[in-house]
Order: sequence, then structure tokens, then C-alpha cells
Amino acid sequence: MSSFSLAEGSVRELNASLHAGGGQVGDNEWLITEPDGRHALACGLNEPMEVVIDGNAGYYCAGKNQHANVTINGTVGVGVAENMMSGRVRVRGNASQSAGATGHGGLLIIDGDASARCGISMKGIDIVVGGSVGHMSAFMGQAGRLVVCGDAGESLGDSLYEARLYVRGDVKSLGSDCVEKPMRDEHRAELRELLDQAGYDAQPDEFKRYGSARRLYNMHVDNARLDGGGGNE
Repeated sequence: MSSFSLAEGSVRELNASLHAGGGQVGDNEWLITEPDGRHALACGLNEPMEVVIDGNAGYYCAGKNQHANVTINGTVGVGVAENMMSGRVRVRGNASQSAGATGHGGLLIIDGDASARCGISMKGIDIVVGGSVGHMSAFMGQAGRLVVCGDAGESLGDSLYEARLYVRGDVKSLGSDCVEKPMRDEHRAELRELLDQAGYDAQPDEFKRYGSARRLYNMHVDNARLDGGGGNE
């Protein structure tokens, strides 16, 4: 395992080392120490590697991630895993606003709470939150799944498209065009899989499912062919 101390090197040097593998072929395990809330850590990774950030990170940590598994042993600022494409990002603490924003794929796990707009404009990413999420979460969510083991704030799923939302606790209010939908066996199965991937033992029957009522669409949903054409029904 390679170690990089941000008390001794810059963020630019860190990210260059991660992209270059530190000059060592096959060196795919990294420990980053003394992050002290610095921004844009471990961004744009596009190789399979294990990265542990031992402390709090600032804005846009692990943004544009592909293939890498990134663990943050602390809290994170705005936009963790923003525009994530694949791989896994895990936050052992709380996350600020816009966690997983515009994410296209991969899995984001937040063991604590997430602030406002968690999963905003999500485009295929899966997000599992062990705690609660703030207002306007999944705003304009297009595809993917958001699982909330705690409560959700105001205007959940406002202007939602075909993302699926699962909430275990209370929802303060639903946004425009977001409605509660029935939990069928297929939804329980996919929720069980996501909870297992996150390492949570909550039971699918404890959750409610929310999706789009499709009243705001200016396109025909059958043309989207998401989830095999069935979408959010």
C-alpha cells in the first residue's frame, strides 16, 4: 500500500500520483492521511484501485470516479462522487449537499446523513444513505435508485423522471410529480440487493417506494426503455 500525507504534499501532487500509480506498476492500494477538509481529493480515477482517505474531505471528493473503490473515514463537503460513472464510494460520516449529483453509475454509500439535494439529477447511480437526507433530494432524478434508511426532507423527488426512491422513515413532503407507489416483489428484491451491498440489515418491508406520476413529461415514457421498458410503475 502506498501512503500520501497531505501535510507534506499538495492535492495536485496527490491526484497526479493516483493517476500515475505513484510510478509503480500495479500499485493500486492507497492511504491518504491528513486530508484536513481539502477539496477535489481522488478525482477522476479511472483504474481499479482501493483508496482510503483517513479523515474529513472537502468539496467534490471522488468526483468523476470510474472503477475505483474510495472510502472516506470522515465527513465530506458538497458534491461527493459528483458525476460518478462506476466503482464504489463510501462515506463513513455525513455528507453535505448534492451527494452523487448527476451520477451515471456505480454505488455511493453514506453511512451518516446527507444534506439537501442528495442525488440531484441522478442518471443511473445507486445511492444508499444509512441516515436521513435533506430537502429536494433526487430532484430531477432521471435513473438509478436512492435508498434512505432514515427520514427525507421536503420536496423529495421533485420533478422526478424514472429514478426509484426507497425511504424507511418519514417523508416531510413530496415534490411535484412524485408519488408513493406499491412495493412489489421485484422492488423488494432490488432493495435487498442494495442494502446487502451497503452492509445494512434493514428489511425491505420497512420501506416505502416513491416514483414519478409522469404528469410533467414532455416525452412518452415507453420510448425511454428504462429497466426493460417498465420504468417506474
